[in-house]
Amino acid sequence: MKIGVISDTHNFLDPKVLTLFQGVDHILHGGDVGGGFITFQLEQIAPVTAVLGNTDSLLPLKETEVVELDGRKYLVHHIVNTPGKPDEPLRSQVLRERPDVIVFGHTHKPFCQKFGAILYFNPGYAGKPRFGMDRSVAILRWEDGDIRPEFLPL
Repeated sequence: MKIGVISDTHNFLDPKVLTLFQGVDHILHGGDVGGGFITFQLEQIAPVTAVLGNTDSLLPLKETEVVELDGRKYLVHHIVNTPGKPDEPLRSQVLRERPDVIVFGHTHKPFCQKFGAILYFNPGYAGKPRFGMDRSVAILRWEDGDIRPEFLPL
């Protein structure tokens, strides 16, 4: 299974994303979506699971989503202050759900590290270029029972 991961679009969907995500089976959006047209455009590629970010006030999204894809559980939540040691109430939900991967955004920095059995994953930010920061999205693939992340620059 091939999963596209994106975050912090902030009301801008780079046209490159549409090409980079061709062939993905599902898209996870880690919040700060912007307008609903962003998820609409992504849904033209594959089903989307998106969460509310701290700048999303008018979107009908949840703060946290849990989705099972190909027998693996993904928890998507915008702000994870300390990967590996999430704050409450996220900590309780992680203990209850036992996800394989936690996808988050907010920091605008790519992050990929396992804590115990859980991979904490931030694809970076995909919004308009600013402050000279590198922008990226990512692809997650499961191969031979292990996850293979790939960061894709924008």
